[in-house]
Amino acid sequence: MNSASRFSDWFETLKVYWQPGARSMLFLGFSAGLPLLLVFGTLSYWLREAGIARSTIGFLSWVALAYGFKWVWAPLVDRLKLPWLTARLGRRRAWMLLAQLSVITGLCGLAFSDPLQGLRSFALLALLVAFSSATQDIVIDAYRIERAAVRLQGVMAANYMIGYRIAMIVSGGGALAIAQWASPTESGYYLNAWMVAYLSMAALMLVGVITVLVIREPDVHPTRATLEQEAAVDSIIERQEWLPGLFRALSEWFYGAVISPFADFVRRYRWHAILILALIATYRISDVVLGVISNVFYVDLGFSKREVAVVANLLGVIMTLLGAVIGGMLVTRVGVMRILLLGGILAASTNLLFAWLAGIGHNLAMLTLVISADNLSAGLATSAFVAYLSSLTNISYSATQYALFSSVMLLLPKFVGGFSGVMVDGLGYVNFFLITASMGIPVLILILLAMRHLPPSQLPDHEGAVT
Repeated sequence: MNSASRFSDWFETLKVYWQPGARSMLFLGFSAGLPLLLVFGTLSYWLREAGIARSTIGFLSWVALAYGFKWVWAPLVDRLKLPWLTARLGRRRAWMLLAQLSVITGLCGLAFSDPLQGLRSFALLALLVAFSSATQDIVIDAYRIERAAVRLQGVMAANYMIGYRIAMIVSGGGALAIAQWASPTESGYYLNAWMVAYLSMAALMLVGVITVLVIREPDVHPTRATLEQEAAVDSIIERQEWLPGLFRALSEWFYGAVISPFADFVRRYRWHAILILALIATYRISDVVLGVISNVFYVDLGFSKREVAVVANLLGVIMTLLGAVIGGMLVTRVGVMRILLLGGILAASTNLLFAWLAGIGHNLAMLTLVISADNLSAGLATSAFVAYLSSLTNISYSATQYALFSSVMLLLPKFVGGFSGVMVDGLGYVNFFLITASMGIPVLILILLAMRHLPPSQLPDHEGAVT
């Protein structure tokens, strides 16, 4: 193949990013990404500036465990119809709208709260935002999987990540910039400045609301094997005439909504399910544990809100977008597993750069280098990982199964991340970052085991290069 043909081939791959289905993921990704930092990194900056202890901030990050437990209520999102909304918008769009309105409510509540006067109620409002945001993630992930074929999931994931990371520019650097603009002086803690910032973020959630109102509901149907399996169980339950009729009906619904999605995953992958779940549970542990304390790290090194907004948020997210685009194209052309391995190597190794920065201290040029490398690798790795998770789902249970995978992905890292403040207090930043880098080693071993031992039928459809 000559160079002109190769360029044309890559250009055709790039054009798929602007197909209607892929394009909608930009805006849905924005809606999904906006709340995350507002209960995570940006919130930790607010709390630290207010004088809240590092250990308390670390423990408060546990509100983000809502993202790790979303599989618990995902079956309701998959099967439960919302009064009035479902009939008018459809199953997926109705749940999206409800979740987005709940996020807006929680952000407005945070805006009018003072963490120094009522930390418990402040944490509960942050939990409402995290819970509603996690519910929105469940529905958007299901919509993305149902909206496009497996071969396009890398592109869908990349566009989702682009929108998601643009939202993180806004909710990270943008929120800090607004808080700085609303402050009467360059330094110091001003509650009203954070109120303005969080009310602005609540208003920007309307991007998601408008998107939900204009996109179309995906037209999907359960597979024949799924219908036969559920029908067989329903028949067994119906024959239990000693059970009250209502109880039999509830049992049939519970099996179809809750038991069947998990049983389907185990039935398809058997003992390999353990290997897959172990890989999912640990893939992002290095960057998530580091991310809990990163903004606190910037404050302690003496970086200003403006420096953090421009370098750690604006430039960092731009590099993540670039990594997401590169990752989406490489997934399409090279295959999921190879890029998954590359992303795992980069995610762990870039944590070593933070240890280097901790040893140097306040140095804007070094911060720029570290943030650029870390976010570029994160974007590439996440595109591959989302495509991998999407390939594991049965479209009949897309919301529940993907929620299970993404919950497993965050549960262990978020839990360990809650102790990050204690770890830094006891070990110092350099040793902490060395430990987070070493957490990536088991991940690489699991990826290699999956590539070696999983049957070809259990590897993503993207596997194999496009020639």
